[in-house]
Amino acid sequence: MMSAKRDRLENASPLRRILQNTAWLLGGKGFGAVCGLAYLAILTRTLGLKDFGHFSLIFGTAQALIAIAGFQTWRVVVRYGSEHVHAEDWGKFGRLGMLCGMLDAVGAVIGCGLAAILIYGFSGVLELNPAYIDIAFYFACGSLWALVSAPTGIVRALHRFDMAVYVEAVVPTGRLIAALTIWATGPSVGRFLFAWAAIDVLEAILYWAMARRLCPQAVRLSNLAKWRQAFAENEGVGHFFMVTYAGATIEATMKNGPLLAVGAFVGTRAAGLYRLASQLSQSLSKLSTLLTRSVYAEVARARVSTEFAEFRKLALQTSLIAGAAGLVVVVIALLIGRQLLELIAGPDFEQGAAILVPLAIAASFDLASVAFEPVLHSTGRARLSLVARLFAVAGLAVGLYLFIPIGPAGAAWAVALGGAISYLAMGLMSWRTLQKLRRHEIELVDKPEA
Repeated sequence: MMSAKRDRLENASPLRRILQNTAWLLGGKGFGAVCGLAYLAILTRTLGLKDFGHFSLIFGTAQALIAIAGFQTWRVVVRYGSEHVHAEDWGKFGRLGMLCGMLDAVGAVIGCGLAAILIYGFSGVLELNPAYIDIAFYFACGSLWALVSAPTGIVRALHRFDMAVYVEAVVPTGRLIAALTIWATGPSVGRFLFAWAAIDVLEAILYWAMARRLCPQAVRLSNLAKWRQAFAENEGVGHFFMVTYAGATIEATMKNGPLLAVGAFVGTRAAGLYRLASQLSQSLSKLSTLLTRSVYAEVARARVSTEFAEFRKLALQTSLIAGAAGLVVVVIALLIGRQLLELIAGPDFEQGAAILVPLAIAASFDLASVAFEPVLHSTGRARLSLVARLFAVAGLAVGLYLFIPIGPAGAAWAVALGGAISYLAMGLMSWRTLQKLRRHEIELVDKPEA
């Protein structure tokens, strides 16, 4: 069955495979977006602006810890595993996948230690209600152990995005059912957080079960003891891992730092407004995340199976499609952003429209740059994407310093500034990489960071 599926994928063009994979993901995420807006409406209307602000800060803190301790191992599995899948070397693929699973577990342990320091040591800075401090710690620990990075990479390297849709539907469906149940039985910040963590853990269990079902010859516990062999078989994997981890940590700073800054410098209510606007902008720009998953896997595949002309065409086509989608996101935010916020959360939240527009602009930059990082990673130049993200963080920091006195809208404009800098820097680096490929100064099949 898996072989037949792979044969059909082999006969399709790279762009068609990206669109097929994105369509599968969009089907699941479209359903998830509808559920997400529904349970977001329940959260905001039942908790109110103040408690929703507490929920947002606890959730944002957990997400920041996940990004710091979560090593983005799915990128390692896709970058190196695509070659093993292409060669049908399931032993090497399995050892790599289980090495990444072990790194996820190490990250969860480290993250729990950081959670204790951050939450118990600095909760006063975020103005967290003392009654929520223990809840925040347990929620962060549960979220950290619910990481599904390694099995996600296994599924993406196998190009089974269709199967991932079913597992990923568990989270929005479970959250909506939980939100309705909590709404009927008595809403509270603690009950919502407990339900969210439990559903994430269930998704992690199901993701590993699916990876095992799709590739039982690779996903074996016996491969855990062969982590040294996995390092030896994938030259440069340690360096690539550290570079992508640093890049992911910087990206998390871009995503979660402004929310925590709003909570620390403006207040809990403002953090609630920012979180709602951020959530809505992410829903509008969901295509960015989906395209990134599809493009990253397909570009990694193209690196080992196609020529330069097709590789370059693939990068340009996906950039144009994503850029057009980004413009649509901004237009929607400008025209009906205020109405959407009021419809979802009520009149107390409609003032978040001033936050939504700059966040939509930032999301459009993410969409337009969707092919840049996969191109750099697949040609062994991951360090350049890290440099671009460092420029973006510097821009974000300057923006926060200048604009945070305005309030949460100022933080949103700082995010837009960081997004613009990231787009320009990474776009220039990707263009130069493609030029070097054309002149044969570097090769498609290249050692990482050679």
